[in-house]
Amino acid sequence: MARSKETVFFCQNCGFESAKWLGQCPGCREWNTMTEEPAPRKEKNKQKQHTAGTGRVKPVTLDEIENDERQRIPSGIEELDRVLGNGIVRGSLVLVGGDPGIGKSTLLLQLCRNLSNDGHKLLYVSGEESASQIKMRARRLGNFGTSLSILCDTDLDDISDVIEKENPEVVVIDSIQTMINENVSSSAGSVSQVRESTGVLMRIAKQLDITVFIVGHVTKEGAVAGPKVLEHMVDTVLYFEGDIRGNYRLLRAVKNRFGSTDEIGVFEMYADGLRQVSNPSEYMLSGRAVKASGNVVTCVMEGTRPLLIEIQALVCDTSFGLPRRQTTGIDYNRLNLLMAVLEKRVGLRLAQSDAYVNIAGGLKVNEPATDLALIMAVVSSFRNQPIDEKTAAFGEVGLGGEVRAVSMCDKRINEAKKLGFSRVIIPKANHKNAVGIEGIEIAEIGAAEEVLDIM
Repeated sequence: MARSKETVFFCQNCGFESAKWLGQCPGCREWNTMTEEPAPRKEKNKQKQHTAGTGRVKPVTLDEIENDERQRIPSGIEELDRVLGNGIVRGSLVLVGGDPGIGKSTLLLQLCRNLSNDGHKLLYVSGEESASQIKMRARRLGNFGTSLSILCDTDLDDISDVIEKENPEVVVIDSIQTMINENVSSSAGSVSQVRESTGVLMRIAKQLDITVFIVGHVTKEGAVAGPKVLEHMVDTVLYFEGDIRGNYRLLRAVKNRFGSTDEIGVFEMYADGLRQVSNPSEYMLSGRAVKASGNVVTCVMEGTRPLLIEIQALVCDTSFGLPRRQTTGIDYNRLNLLMAVLEKRVGLRLAQSDAYVNIAGGLKVNEPATDLALIMAVVSSFRNQPIDEKTAAFGEVGLGGEVRAVSMCDKRINEAKKLGFSRVIIPKANHKNAVGIEGIEIAEIGAAEEVLDIM
């Protein structure tokens, strides 16, 4: 007797669907991520809403579409508006992902506080907390307006009815893993449940012109129904990053149909909620060691925002047969590559030295513009020669030892100037970008060998 097709296999990482189990997912190429779940039930005898030739659906030209300038709503949180692209877009579906306890619910509740005080109608749907628990958390965040309604439920059909009846401007779903769609027979939090529930919320957002924020949890084990499953369905994906044991938080956009995907928002966590960091460069450089070797300041670009960070390097003789290399916040392979350039092009003997590199503040960077500062930090620690704390450097280093140009050089220089740096080291190829900038000494470098001289 043939087996009935009542179950399907989903990839926990990307949501790929298969009729049989596979060791490697064809979608994301990850191993052992397929799980068996009940297949979604299809409604029988469901007639189509329209038939061919009836003329009910027709295309329109761009000229016929009205451009409403009131499409964005200020959130009252400048760092959040920056990441979203200058405000909340009406009718959009926004996914806020991050580790449990990182501050996603706190951020969205502060958003509700600001919008309710401005008179916007909101609905906060919680499947994880009771109304009294939300009230306790809201009491720490300040005063709320009367236009915020709280709904504690997990049944998506009931939630949809309330949304259509209340017709709020903004809806917050906390979290999508707790929502239950009765048309799907699998348990809450499964890939099929989360995907179908997100589809229902997406239709509500588009049809009723309501902005919907959904919270998605990410676990260290890559649990079922992580945000990776939903990224292709939503308009915007925001990731909340940081160490839950520290105060520092980063809000990063990895997908945004209405703005840049390179912007970040910087926050600090306090007892009364999240506070914005209006000057992240100053925050990153606070508490720097004075006259310590191996510390160099560089400038990275996060979207349109220049950000000064400190690269710390510690190079010492190895106690093992093979030298140890360790990085925090920067690519491990990039460190090995640049140390090979220093060996071959500069002549430093680093083969028998351990190297430890850290980005102060917990930020993760992958921009090639940090190469010049990284090799300067390694050389400074290797020779135990401190670099002036008022000096910043940026530039990309190639395998031939050449220092290549970087983008937005003038913005990087002006950011260093604004924070009181007296000298900045840039690639020679960026000479034309530095013309006309006064009030700061600009040193140009064309090859990695010149690092020893300029230090």
